[in-house]
Amino acid sequence: MHRHASVLLIDDSPGERELFRQALLRTGLDIALYLHQDGEAALRFLGHQAELPSLILLDWHLHHQRGDVFLKRLRSEPRFATIPVVAFTTSDDGADLSAAYANAANGYVVKPDTFEDLVLCVDDICRYWLARNRTPYRIETTC
Repeated sequence: MHRHASVLLIDDSPGERELFRQALLRTGLDIALYLHQDGEAALRFLGHQAELPSLILLDWHLHHQRGDVFLKRLRSEPRFATIPVVAFTTSDDGADLSAAYANAANGYVVKPDTFEDLVLCVDDICRYWLARNRTPYRIETTC
């Protein structure tokens, strides 16, 4: 795992954010976690960070902003263009899936139904995106 690995989770549900936090703790992975409830707050947060998160997980159906709107704004900023973004959502709708990839999402994951499956899913996502995947701004990684 990259020694400064971090994940930004954008989800408008406090319960979902807490479940994700608990699942990440359960994996035992050493990853900094940043939590935001909407795209606007996340963009403000990103604008003030010297070191950007290694991965963004984005709930596709936020109350104040759909995932495609956030992605368009994020990808319009050259500094943020290469951060991997995975739609992490309850929606299994084909239109949402297509919209995510059409707006430069790097992945699309439907949230599991049980906490145990969530732990496995979070572990898989983090190990792939933070240890195995290579990005233009961070090439030093190990498993």
